[in-house]
Amino acid sequence: RVSELVRLQAADIDSSRMLVIVRQGKGRKDRVVPLSAKLLELLRTWWRARRPERWLFPGKPGGGHLTTPAVQRLCQQIRQETGLAKRVTPHTLRHSYATHLLEAGVDVPTIQKLLGHGDLATTARYMHVRSERLQSLSSPLDLLDGLFDAIPPSAGQPSTGGPS
Repeated sequence: RVSELVRLQAADIDSSRMLVIVRQGKGRKDRVVPLSAKLLELLRTWWRARRPERWLFPGKPGGGHLTTPAVQRLCQQIRQETGLAKRVTPHTLRHSYATHLLEAGVDVPTIQKLLGHGDLATTARYMHVRSERLQSLSSPLDLLDGLFDAIPPSAGQPSTGGPS
């Protein structure tokens, strides 16, 4: 969640365990999410350049942390600079994260925990399956070799006479 992102502090990055600690997220719950090695390098570069005192992403000098609307504006600026036609928001990135986890084979309860959802139905709304993925799936019936070989060709066809 973007509201959780802007409230991160440097101490919330646990590089020894490769985790980000989300403190007091939605519902006042703490949780951990995996930290990508690539993201860790970017965060280290950011930290060395800016040396933020409290907030990992500080707002205006002397103020608090970066605001949620500022991150949303930044997403729109990046979208325009890159020429992306699709709408990009921090929330669409959250949906993409859930979808990519699902496509990578991560089980739904784990995705639920990573997203910080209390209700599995909420998590289900975040996961989208690409049509290409659906087309590439094989039917479980295809795994049942020989099952249909024992069924006579006339089975299932309507009979023309009465009961025999």
